[in-house]
Amino acid sequence: MKISFLLILIVSIPLLSLAELPILDGTFTQGGLIRGKVDPLTRVYYGDDKLRVSPEGNFILGFSRDAKLSHTLFFIAPSGKVNDQEIQIRKRTYKIERIDGVSERMMEPTADDLTRIGREAQLVKAARDIDSTLPFYKQPFIWPLTGRISGVYGSQRILNGEPRRPHFGLDIAAPQGTKIKAPAGGVATLAHDGMFYSGKTLIIDHGHGLSSAFLHLNKILVNAGDKVSQGQVIAEVGATGRVTGPHLDWRINWFDQRLDPALLVPVRKK
Repeated sequence: MKISFLLILIVSIPLLSLAELPILDGTFTQGGLIRGKVDPLTRVYYGDDKLRVSPEGNFILGFSRDAKLSHTLFFIAPSGKVNDQEIQIRKRTYKIERIDGVSERMMEPTADDLTRIGREAQLVKAARDIDSTLPFYKQPFIWPLTGRISGVYGSQRILNGEPRRPHFGLDIAAPQGTKIKAPAGGVATLAHDGMFYSGKTLIIDHGHGLSSAFLHLNKILVNAGDKVSQGQVIAEVGATGRVTGPHLDWRINWFDQRLDPALLVPVRKK
């Protein structure tokens, strides 16, 4: 039977003092992001995965739509002392949305379409797997544009009467050509001129595995490799890919964990 090396450490090394435990802040819920602060030389593990800790001692951790409600972080201090910390997050309920009028080709892709979809999925995965040292994950995020919220994170969509995968983005309806601003600084890691599902697609890396994706764009105004600053105009709202009208589908990932963008920005006044 495989025994985690972290378990061996816990039973054989003195525990951290309360003063050495991390400071955690964020939204403790499914779809939420937690930011942590430890001694810069402390090693942080989530399961058997070692998390990146910045020179200032910052790290992050994100939870997917259906994440379990109990999680454990392990900390190994420079002294060798070790401890674990339980994190409890809240369960959420999600909306059901019905959308009709989606083309049959989008509902039932051909064999060639599926090959293309698989190839594009690998490009997106490669961009989201980046674990850079960029510090912009620490910034308070801003809204990329203003507009009517036409789709929310986690909702179950029924397309042409058939249940589909949950929606993992935040949809903001706006006229085609509306300018989109970077919600936080970063580096563009993918600028694709036309994916099967998401149309013109832009991904920006904010650091430590946190990234933003902007889907269904009309124009992309930066290139892969470009550095962007918070508030910089990076794209225009469009209606490319699988859509029924112009809008921005904004998504946030922590590696492969799909987070809720609405939890990272200020609550909008109604």
